[in-house]
Amino acid sequence: MASADPVPPRRARRWRRALLALVIIIAAFCAATARLFIWPAQGMPPRVSAVVMLDGPGNTLDLAVRLAREHRAPFLVISQGTPASRDPCPPQIPGVTLICFNPVPATTQGESEFVGRLARTYHWQSIAVVAVTPQATRAQLRVERCFAGRVYTVTAPLTRSSWPYQIAYEWAALIKALVIQRGC
Repeated sequence: MASADPVPPRRARRWRRALLALVIIIAAFCAATARLFIWPAQGMPPRVSAVVMLDGPGNTLDLAVRLAREHRAPFLVISQGTPASRDPCPPQIPGVTLICFNPVPATTQGESEFVGRLARTYHWQSIAVVAVTPQATRAQLRVERCFAGRVYTVTAPLTRSSWPYQIAYEWAALIKALVIQRGC
């Protein structure tokens, strides 16, 4: 009876190396996803020049309005995004200048460009960007490109069912921001 030829040692080593490389790549991807989109850097000091709410899923409007009511900034800037996702402009808050706008283009880049123009007009030194958790890293990157001052992010939660789509979307949008749309 003929015995089966064992896998040549060289081939077995190649397979182990390839498998190890795949495990390392998957682990690095998972770690980057966690750091960039699940647990991004966030927080803000007691006062900033403006609170800026970006359009997106989740309840960012309530968080932005709460920060304004706590007088964490003299300006509250609300992006109303696209007509399909438009949050209403909230009622005026005493002691806070309210600015609601429709970005052109209706993207995070368009929002950042508008915020940069406002910051130059009003001489802002710092901004707290209110976004959903997965959007925070990209939002900070985009706003920092258009604003020379300090940018902080404050995040609003998402429903569990939204996370898979939002993470996939944010990977694509972050790559686009890093590779294709590198300016303000």
